[in-house]
Amino acid sequence: MKDTYILFWHRRDLRIKDNIGLYNALTSGHKVIPMFIFDSEILDDLPKNDARVTFIHKELEKINDTLKENNSSINVQHGKPIEVFKKIIDTLDISAVYTNHDYEPYATKRDKKIAELLKEHDIEFKTFKDQVIFEKEEVLKNDGDPYVVYTPYSKKWLENLTEKKYQSVDCESNYKSFAEKSFDFPSLEDIGFEASDIQPVPFSLDDDLIDEYEDTRDYPAKDGTSRLGPHLRFGTISVRKCVQHALESKNDTFLKELIWREFFMQILWHHPESAKNNFRSKYDGIQWRNNEDEFKAWCEGKTGYPIVDAGMRQLNETGYMHNRVRMITGSFLCKHLLIDWRWGEAYFAEKLLDFDQAQNVGNWQWVAGTGCDASPYFRIFNPTSQIKKYDKNHTYIKEWVKDFGESSYPEEIVEHKFARERCLETYKEGIED
Repeated sequence: MKDTYILFWHRRDLRIKDNIGLYNALTSGHKVIPMFIFDSEILDDLPKNDARVTFIHKELEKINDTLKENNSSINVQHGKPIEVFKKIIDTLDISAVYTNHDYEPYATKRDKKIAELLKEHDIEFKTFKDQVIFEKEEVLKNDGDPYVVYTPYSKKWLENLTEKKYQSVDCESNYKSFAEKSFDFPSLEDIGFEASDIQPVPFSLDDDLIDEYEDTRDYPAKDGTSRLGPHLRFGTISVRKCVQHALESKNDTFLKELIWREFFMQILWHHPESAKNNFRSKYDGIQWRNNEDEFKAWCEGKTGYPIVDAGMRQLNETGYMHNRVRMITGSFLCKHLLIDWRWGEAYFAEKLLDFDQAQNVGNWQWVAGTGCDASPYFRIFNPTSQIKKYDKNHTYIKEWVKDFGESSYPEEIVEHKFARERCLETYKEGIED
Protein backbone atom coordinates (compact mmCIF):
# COMPACT_ATOMS: atom_id res chain seq x y z
CA MET A 1 0.00 0.00 0.00
CA LYS A 2 1.25 3.48 -0.89
CA ASP A 3 2.46 5.42 2.14
CA THR A 4 0.72 8.69 2.89
CA TYR A 5 1.99 11.77 4.68
CA ILE A 6 0.92 13.59 7.79
CA LEU A 7 0.82 17.34 7.37
CA PHE A 8 1.81 19.33 10.45
CA TRP A 9 0.30 22.82 10.29
CA HIS A 10 2.30 25.43 12.22
CA ARG A 11 0.28 28.43 13.46
CA ARG A 12 1.15 29.90 16.87
CA ASP A 13 4.03 27.45 17.39
CA LEU A 14 6.96 28.55 15.24
CA ARG A 15 9.44 26.01 16.57
CA ILE A 16 10.29 22.34 16.01
CA LYS A 17 11.40 21.72 19.60
CA ASP A 18 9.04 20.91 22.49
CA ASN A 19 5.97 21.14 20.24
CA ILE A 20 3.14 18.83 21.33
CA GLY A 21 1.29 18.55 18.03
CA LEU A 22 4.49 18.11 16.06
CA TYR A 23 5.75 15.48 18.52
CA ASN A 24 2.54 13.48 17.99
CA ALA A 25 2.94 13.76 14.24
CA LEU A 26 6.60 12.70 14.31
CA THR A 27 5.83 9.65 16.47
CA SER A 28 2.77 8.58 14.46
CA GLY A 29 4.65 6.16 12.22
CA HIS A 30 4.15 8.32 9.11
CA LYS A 31 6.45 10.75 7.36
CA VAL A 32 5.68 14.37 8.29
CA ILE A 33 5.51 17.43 6.07
CA PRO A 34 5.55 20.67 8.10
CA MET A 35 3.65 23.61 6.64
CA PHE A 36 2.71 27.22 7.35
CA ILE A 37 0.10 29.42 5.71
CA PHE A 38 0.50 33.17 5.40
CA ASP A 39 -3.23 33.73 5.79
CA SER A 40 -4.43 36.38 3.31
CA GLU A 41 -7.63 36.79 5.37
CA ILE A 42 -5.38 38.33 8.05
CA LEU A 43 -2.53 39.75 5.97
CA ASP A 44 -4.71 41.76 3.58
CA ASP A 45 -5.58 44.15 6.43
CA LEU A 46 -1.95 44.77 7.47
CA PRO A 47 0.52 47.44 6.33
CA LYS A 48 3.00 46.07 3.80
CA ASN A 49 5.95 46.55 6.14
CA ASP A 50 4.25 44.94 9.15
CA ALA A 51 6.99 43.96 11.60
CA ARG A 52 5.18 40.82 12.72
CA VAL A 53 5.16 39.41 9.19
CA THR A 54 8.91 40.03 8.97
CA PHE A 55 9.38 38.30 12.32
CA ILE A 56 7.29 35.27 11.30
CA HIS A 57 9.18 35.00 8.00
CA LYS A 58 12.55 35.02 9.79
CA GLU A 59 11.43 32.36 12.27
CA LEU A 60 10.18 30.17 9.41
CA GLU A 61 13.57 30.57 7.72
CA LYS A 62 15.24 29.29 10.90
CA ILE A 63 12.91 26.27 10.94
CA ASN A 64 13.61 25.65 7.27
CA ASP A 65 17.39 25.78 7.80
CA THR A 66 17.14 23.11 10.51
CA LEU A 67 14.87 20.97 8.34
CA LYS A 68 17.35 21.20 5.45
CA GLU A 69 19.97 19.65 7.75
CA ASN A 70 17.55 16.72 8.01
CA ASN A 71 16.92 16.54 4.23
CA SER A 72 13.52 18.15 4.59
CA SER A 73 11.89 21.58 4.30
CA ILE A 74 8.77 23.46 5.30
CA ASN A 75 5.92 23.98 2.84
CA VAL A 76 5.10 27.70 3.14
CA GLN A 77 1.91 28.80 1.41
CA HIS A 78 0.10 32.12 0.96
CA GLY A 79 -3.65 32.51 0.55
CA LYS A 80 -6.96 31.69 2.19
CA PRO A 81 -6.47 28.54 4.30
CA ILE A 82 -9.49 26.77 2.81
CA GLU A 83 -8.14 27.33 -0.73
CA VAL A 84 -4.62 26.31 0.26
CA PHE A 85 -5.90 23.02 1.67
CA LYS A 86 -7.96 22.31 -1.44
CA LYS A 87 -4.78 22.66 -3.50
CA ILE A 88 -2.71 20.52 -1.12
CA ILE A 89 -5.32 17.74 -1.11
CA ASP A 90 -5.03 17.63 -4.91
CA THR A 91 -1.23 17.49 -4.95
CA LEU A 92 -0.13 15.45 -1.91
CA ASP A 93 -1.20 12.10 -0.46
CA ILE A 94 -2.30 13.20 3.00
CA SER A 95 -3.82 10.84 5.56
CA ALA A 96 -4.07 13.39 8.39
CA VAL A 97 -3.45 17.00 9.35
CA TYR A 98 -2.03 17.58 12.82
CA THR A 99 -1.93 20.99 14.46
CA ASN A 100 -2.12 22.71 17.83
CA HIS A 101 -5.25 24.35 19.22
CA ASP A 102 -5.87 28.01 18.45
CA TYR A 103 -8.48 29.66 20.66
CA GLU A 104 -9.31 33.02 19.08
CA PRO A 105 -12.78 33.51 17.51
CA TYR A 106 -11.46 33.74 13.94
CA ALA A 107 -9.26 30.68 14.44
CA THR A 108 -12.06 28.48 15.77
CA LYS A 109 -14.28 29.34 12.77
CA ARG A 110 -11.39 28.74 10.36
CA ASP A 111 -10.54 25.37 11.91
CA LYS A 112 -14.17 24.25 11.77
CA LYS A 113 -14.23 24.88 8.00
CA ILE A 114 -10.89 23.10 7.49
CA ALA A 115 -12.06 20.09 9.54
CA GLU A 116 -15.22 19.83 7.44
CA LEU A 117 -13.24 19.99 4.18
CA LEU A 118 -10.78 17.33 5.33
CA LYS A 119 -13.59 15.05 6.51
CA GLU A 120 -15.09 15.16 3.00
CA HIS A 121 -11.81 13.68 1.75
CA ASP A 122 -11.46 11.14 4.59
CA ILE A 123 -8.49 13.02 6.00
CA GLU A 124 -8.21 13.12 9.78
CA PHE A 125 -7.86 16.49 11.55
CA LYS A 126 -6.15 16.15 14.92
CA THR A 127 -5.45 19.08 17.23
CA PHE A 128 -3.47 19.27 20.47
CA LYS A 129 -2.98 21.56 23.44
CA ASP A 130 0.38 23.30 23.20
CA GLN A 131 0.32 27.07 23.79
CA VAL A 132 -1.12 26.90 27.31
CA ILE A 133 -0.81 24.73 30.42
CA PHE A 134 -4.60 24.69 30.94
CA GLU A 135 -7.26 25.34 28.32
CA LYS A 136 -11.00 25.59 27.74
CA GLU A 137 -12.79 23.71 30.56
CA GLU A 138 -9.69 22.50 32.42
CA VAL A 139 -9.85 25.15 35.15
CA LEU A 140 -13.44 25.72 36.25
CA LYS A 141 -15.26 26.71 39.42
CA ASN A 142 -16.66 23.91 41.57
CA ASP A 143 -20.10 24.46 40.01
CA GLY A 144 -18.65 23.94 36.52
CA ASP A 145 -18.81 27.59 35.45
CA PRO A 146 -15.74 29.38 34.06
CA TYR A 147 -13.95 31.85 36.30
CA VAL A 148 -14.35 35.57 35.66
CA VAL A 149 -12.12 36.72 38.54
CA TYR A 150 -8.37 36.22 38.35
CA THR A 151 -7.43 35.40 41.96
CA PRO A 152 -9.63 32.31 42.46
CA TYR A 153 -8.76 31.22 38.90
CA SER A 154 -5.05 31.44 39.68
CA LYS A 155 -5.48 29.47 42.91
CA LYS A 156 -7.29 26.66 41.09
CA TRP A 157 -4.71 26.81 38.27
CA LEU A 158 -1.90 26.30 40.80
CA GLU A 159 -3.82 23.53 42.61
CA ASN A 160 -4.15 21.65 39.31
CA LEU A 161 -0.52 22.10 38.32
CA THR A 162 1.58 18.95 38.32
CA GLU A 163 5.02 18.33 36.86
CA LYS A 164 3.48 16.37 34.01
CA LYS A 165 1.60 19.49 32.87
CA TYR A 166 4.81 21.36 32.03
CA GLN A 167 7.03 18.49 30.90
CA SER A 168 8.79 19.07 27.59
CA VAL A 169 8.46 16.65 24.69
CA ASP A 170 11.45 15.40 22.72
CA CYS A 171 10.88 16.28 19.08
CA GLU A 172 14.57 16.32 18.17
CA SER A 173 15.06 12.56 18.58
CA ASN A 174 12.33 12.07 15.99
CA TYR A 175 13.50 14.44 13.26
CA LYS A 176 14.14 11.37 11.09
CA SER A 177 10.36 11.26 10.62
CA PHE A 178 10.35 14.48 8.57
CA ALA A 179 9.59 13.70 4.93
CA GLU A 180 12.53 14.08 2.56
CA LYS A 181 10.79 16.67 0.44
CA SER A 182 11.99 20.02 -0.82
CA PHE A 183 9.69 23.01 -1.17
CA ASP A 184 10.45 26.47 -2.51
CA PHE A 185 10.66 29.01 0.30
CA PRO A 186 8.89 32.27 -0.63
CA SER A 187 10.46 35.67 -0.02
CA LEU A 188 8.59 38.44 1.78
CA GLU A 189 8.09 40.07 -1.62
CA ASP A 190 6.48 36.87 -2.92
CA ILE A 191 3.69 37.30 -0.37
CA GLY A 192 3.35 41.03 -1.02
CA PHE A 193 5.37 42.39 1.92
CA GLU A 194 8.62 44.19 2.55
CA ALA A 195 11.07 43.85 5.40
CA SER A 196 10.46 45.97 8.49
CA ASP A 197 13.24 47.71 10.43
CA ILE A 198 11.40 46.94 13.68
CA GLN A 199 12.57 43.73 15.33
CA PRO A 200 11.82 42.29 18.75
CA VAL A 201 14.54 42.52 21.38
CA PRO A 202 15.81 39.00 22.19
CA PHE A 203 13.93 37.52 25.12
CA SER A 204 15.61 36.61 28.37
CA LEU A 205 14.96 33.90 30.94
CA ASP A 206 18.13 34.96 32.73
CA ASP A 207 18.15 33.89 36.38
CA ASP A 208 19.03 37.39 37.58
CA LEU A 209 16.21 38.96 35.59
CA ILE A 210 13.68 36.48 36.95
CA ASP A 211 15.02 36.88 40.51
CA GLU A 212 14.68 40.66 40.31
CA TYR A 213 11.49 40.66 38.22
CA GLU A 214 9.19 41.77 41.04
CA ASP A 215 11.46 44.67 42.00
CA THR A 216 12.25 45.97 38.51
CA ARG A 217 9.27 45.21 36.24
CA ASP A 218 7.37 48.45 37.03
CA TYR A 219 10.22 50.80 36.12
CA PRO A 220 10.23 51.47 32.38
CA ALA A 221 13.78 52.88 32.32
CA LYS A 222 15.14 49.55 33.60
CA ASP A 223 15.42 46.54 31.33
CA GLY A 224 13.54 44.49 33.87
CA THR A 225 11.02 42.62 31.75
CA SER A 226 11.60 39.35 29.93
CA ARG A 227 10.52 40.58 26.45
CA LEU A 228 8.86 37.19 26.04
CA GLY A 229 5.66 38.65 24.55
CA PRO A 230 6.24 38.11 20.80
CA HIS A 231 7.90 34.75 21.43
CA LEU A 232 4.98 33.42 23.47
CA ARG A 233 2.54 34.95 20.97
CA PHE A 234 4.12 33.19 17.99
CA GLY A 235 5.36 30.17 19.90
CA THR A 236 9.08 30.47 19.27
CA ILE A 237 9.40 29.37 22.90
CA SER A 238 7.20 26.85 24.68
CA VAL A 239 5.07 27.97 27.61
CA ARG A 240 6.15 24.81 29.42
CA LYS A 241 9.76 26.02 29.42
CA CYS A 242 8.63 29.40 30.83
CA VAL A 243 6.59 27.82 33.63
CA GLN A 244 9.38 25.42 34.46
CA HIS A 245 11.82 28.32 34.72
CA ALA A 246 9.45 30.33 36.93
CA LEU A 247 9.01 27.38 39.28
CA GLU A 248 12.74 26.65 39.45
CA SER A 249 13.41 30.32 40.18
CA LYS A 250 10.63 30.33 42.77
CA ASN A 251 9.41 33.61 41.30
CA ASP A 252 5.70 33.89 42.01
CA THR A 253 5.32 37.27 40.28
CA PHE A 254 6.68 35.97 36.98
CA LEU A 255 4.51 32.85 37.25
CA LYS A 256 1.43 34.97 37.95
CA GLU A 257 2.00 36.87 34.71
CA LEU A 258 1.91 33.55 32.83
CA ILE A 259 -1.33 32.65 34.66
CA TRP A 260 -2.85 36.04 33.73
CA ARG A 261 -2.12 35.14 30.10
CA GLU A 262 -4.12 31.92 30.40
CA PHE A 263 -6.88 33.65 32.38
CA PHE A 264 -7.53 36.09 29.53
CA MET A 265 -7.29 33.29 26.96
CA GLN A 266 -9.99 31.25 28.69
CA ILE A 267 -12.15 34.38 29.06
CA LEU A 268 -12.04 34.96 25.30
CA TRP A 269 -12.65 31.26 24.66
CA HIS A 270 -15.78 31.19 26.84
CA HIS A 271 -16.90 34.70 25.87
CA PRO A 272 -15.87 35.32 22.23
CA GLU A 273 -18.29 38.24 22.07
CA SER A 274 -16.03 40.13 24.50
CA ALA A 275 -13.58 40.72 21.64
CA LYS A 276 -15.89 43.52 20.45
CA ASN A 277 -18.36 44.09 23.30
CA ASN A 278 -18.06 45.21 26.91
CA PHE A 279 -17.69 42.10 29.05
CA ARG A 280 -19.94 43.80 31.59
CA SER A 281 -22.94 45.06 29.66
CA LYS A 282 -23.89 47.52 32.41
CA TYR A 283 -21.18 49.76 30.93
CA ASP A 284 -22.84 49.86 27.50
CA GLY A 285 -24.46 53.18 28.35
CA ILE A 286 -21.18 55.10 28.64
CA GLN A 287 -21.21 58.04 26.25
CA TRP A 288 -17.68 58.06 24.85
CA ARG A 289 -16.54 61.43 23.48
CA ASN A 290 -14.43 59.81 20.72
CA ASN A 291 -12.78 63.08 19.65
CA GLU A 292 -10.74 62.18 16.55
CA ASP A 293 -8.19 64.99 16.96
CA GLU A 294 -7.49 63.94 20.54
CA PHE A 295 -7.19 60.31 19.47
CA LYS A 296 -4.66 61.34 16.82
CA ALA A 297 -2.64 63.27 19.43
CA TRP A 298 -2.68 60.21 21.69
CA CYS A 299 -1.56 57.92 18.85
CA GLU A 300 1.32 60.24 17.96
CA GLY A 301 2.45 60.79 21.56
CA LYS A 302 1.52 64.48 21.61
CA THR A 303 -0.81 64.73 24.60
CA GLY A 304 1.45 66.95 26.70
CA TYR A 305 1.68 64.25 29.36
CA PRO A 306 5.31 63.01 29.12
CA ILE A 307 4.81 59.45 30.44
CA VAL A 308 1.89 58.90 28.05
CA ASP A 309 3.78 60.39 25.12
CA ALA A 310 6.92 58.38 25.89
CA GLY A 311 4.92 55.17 25.81
CA MET A 312 3.18 55.95 22.54
CA ARG A 313 6.39 57.03 20.85
CA GLN A 314 8.15 53.90 22.07
CA LEU A 315 5.31 51.83 20.63
CA ASN A 316 5.37 53.61 17.27
CA GLU A 317 9.14 53.31 16.93
CA THR A 318 9.74 49.81 18.27
CA GLY A 319 6.48 47.82 18.31
CA TYR A 320 6.89 47.50 22.08
CA MET A 321 5.68 49.38 25.12
CA HIS A 322 6.61 48.76 28.73
CA ASN A 323 3.80 46.98 30.65
CA ARG A 324 3.37 49.65 33.32
CA VAL A 325 3.17 52.32 30.64
CA ARG A 326 0.56 50.31 28.72
CA MET A 327 -1.72 50.69 31.74
CA ILE A 328 -1.02 54.41 31.99
CA THR A 329 -1.59 55.14 28.28
CA GLY A 330 -4.70 52.93 28.18
CA SER A 331 -6.24 54.54 31.22
CA PHE A 332 -5.46 58.00 29.84
CA LEU A 333 -7.24 57.29 26.56
CA CYS A 334 -10.37 55.84 28.16
CA LYS A 335 -10.65 58.02 31.25
CA HIS A 336 -8.94 61.31 30.55
CA LEU A 337 -10.08 61.57 26.94
CA LEU A 338 -13.19 59.37 27.20
CA ILE A 339 -12.35 57.53 24.00
CA ASP A 340 -13.79 54.04 23.54
CA TRP A 341 -11.39 51.29 24.59
CA ARG A 342 -12.01 49.59 21.23
CA TRP A 343 -10.19 52.45 19.46
CA GLY A 344 -7.13 51.91 21.63
CA GLU A 345 -7.35 48.13 21.34
CA ALA A 346 -7.37 48.39 17.54
CA TYR A 347 -4.37 50.74 17.53
CA PHE A 348 -2.36 48.44 19.79
CA ALA A 349 -3.42 45.49 17.63
CA GLU A 350 -1.87 47.23 14.63
CA LYS A 351 1.35 48.28 16.34
CA LEU A 352 2.31 45.72 19.00
CA LEU A 353 4.80 43.04 18.02
CA ASP A 354 3.39 40.88 20.81
CA PHE A 355 -0.25 41.51 19.87
CA ASP A 356 -2.40 38.71 21.21
CA GLN A 357 -6.14 39.24 20.94
CA ALA A 358 -7.03 37.72 24.31
CA GLN A 359 -4.38 39.75 26.18
CA ASN A 360 -5.06 42.95 24.26
CA VAL A 361 -8.83 42.83 24.74
CA GLY A 362 -8.51 41.68 28.35
CA ASN A 363 -6.10 44.42 29.32
CA TRP A 364 -7.96 47.18 27.48
CA GLN A 365 -11.23 46.21 29.13
CA TRP A 366 -9.35 46.08 32.43
CA VAL A 367 -8.16 49.70 32.18
CA ALA A 368 -11.54 50.86 30.86
CA GLY A 369 -13.32 49.19 33.78
CA THR A 370 -15.66 47.30 31.44
CA GLY A 371 -14.06 43.86 31.64
CA CYS A 372 -14.06 40.91 33.97
CA ASP A 373 -12.19 41.50 37.21
CA ALA A 374 -11.42 44.99 35.89
CA SER A 375 -9.89 47.99 37.52
CA PRO A 376 -12.85 49.90 39.06
CA TYR A 377 -14.05 52.77 36.90
CA PHE A 378 -13.19 55.31 39.58
CA ARG A 379 -9.51 54.24 39.56
CA ILE A 380 -7.96 56.87 37.32
CA PHE A 381 -4.18 56.95 36.97
CA ASN A 382 -2.66 60.38 37.55
CA PRO A 383 0.02 60.54 34.81
CA THR A 384 2.10 63.03 36.81
CA SER A 385 2.06 60.90 39.97
CA GLN A 386 3.05 57.88 37.88
CA ILE A 387 6.19 59.72 36.79
CA LYS A 388 7.12 60.42 40.42
CA LYS A 389 6.66 56.74 41.27
CA TYR A 390 8.21 55.03 38.29
CA ASP A 391 10.40 57.50 36.36
CA LYS A 392 11.29 60.22 38.84
CA ASN A 393 14.56 61.08 37.07
CA HIS A 394 12.76 61.23 33.69
CA THR A 395 15.20 58.68 32.26
CA TYR A 396 12.52 56.80 30.30
CA ILE A 397 10.76 60.01 29.25
CA LYS A 398 13.96 61.62 27.93
CA GLU A 399 14.77 58.51 25.92
CA TRP A 400 11.53 58.69 23.95
CA VAL A 401 10.34 62.30 24.19
CA LYS A 402 13.21 64.19 22.61
CA ASP A 403 11.38 67.53 22.89
CA PHE A 404 10.65 67.07 26.61
CA GLY A 405 11.18 70.42 28.34
CA GLU A 406 11.43 72.28 25.01
CA SER A 407 9.08 75.06 23.96
CA SER A 408 7.95 72.82 21.07
CA TYR A 409 6.58 70.20 23.45
CA PRO A 410 2.75 70.35 23.38
CA GLU A 411 0.61 71.74 26.16
CA GLU A 412 -1.46 69.24 28.19
CA ILE A 413 -4.38 68.16 26.06
CA VAL A 414 -6.68 68.22 29.09
CA GLU A 415 -6.27 69.22 32.71
CA HIS A 416 -6.07 66.18 35.00
CA LYS A 417 -8.49 67.28 37.74
CA PHE A 418 -11.11 68.35 35.19
CA ALA A 419 -10.68 65.11 33.20
CA ARG A 420 -11.00 63.00 36.33
CA GLU A 421 -14.25 64.65 37.41
CA ARG A 422 -15.64 64.47 33.86
CA CYS A 423 -14.81 60.78 33.69
CA LEU A 424 -16.46 59.96 37.02
CA GLU A 425 -19.61 61.84 36.02
CA THR A 426 -19.76 60.21 32.57
CA TYR A 427 -19.29 56.69 33.94
CA LYS A 428 -21.89 57.24 36.67
CA GLU A 429 -24.45 58.48 34.15
CA GLY A 430 -23.67 55.64 31.75
CA ILE A 431 -23.99 52.96 34.41
CA GLU A 432 -27.18 54.45 35.83
CA ASP A 433 -28.81 54.48 32.42
